[in-house]
Amino acid sequence: MPIMSSGEQGCRVYLITPPRLDPGPFAESLAAALDADDVAAVQLRLKDVDDDTWRRAIDTLRPVTQARGVAFLLNDRADLVVPTGCDGAHVGQDDMPAREARRLMGPDLTLGVTCKGSRDLAMRAGEDGADYVAFGAFFPSGTKDVTATIGPEILAWWSEMMELPSCAIGGITAENCVPLVRAGADFLAVVGCVWNHPDGPAAGVKALNAAIRAADWYRRHGG
Repeated sequence: MPIMSSGEQGCRVYLITPPRLDPGPFAESLAAALDADDVAAVQLRLKDVDDDTWRRAIDTLRPVTQARGVAFLLNDRADLVVPTGCDGAHVGQDDMPAREARRLMGPDLTLGVTCKGSRDLAMRAGEDGADYVAFGAFFPSGTKDVTATIGPEILAWWSEMMELPSCAIGGITAENCVPLVRAGADFLAVVGCVWNHPDGPAAGVKALNAAIRAADWYRRHGG
């Protein structure tokens, strides 16, 4: 299933897994998060693991995600998408080129491309077949080393100029997401604010959705 852009639903949660996880126990946490409130997509992001580990994680977590009508995407590994029945992939600027990822997956599966804070990279990603572009980091992150952050202005520019959805990433929480939603982000990609929430991942998803809906209402009504 393709990742659904915001449209009438407004900005949506885009959930990224922790880079290290035990698929069996994590499946329960994932199910709780997805059952709590709206999530557009789950991106499986594993670092420094072999293909067997990728496949075991996919086999365990993909059914949990897809059974709930949520797109299941792979970070970097466009080569595994079709063989394992996933819905798409997300590639960074230092990973597989977007055109190659699109070639491997075919025309119908979802492709996201990291564009950092660059308008040129974002426009190139669109030309290369991306279904959404990801901008960031907007805030310091607990999962990646962030040397510099960017402001929400790029989201506003993109939403005014382009129809292709945008995804904001980097240290986003329920407490700081309002400017990104108001600027026109279609998706908020998050890790820590859900998986490290003191009351559990379900509470994290609920809190973020509540903040998104409040900010989106004000944006739509000229607030």
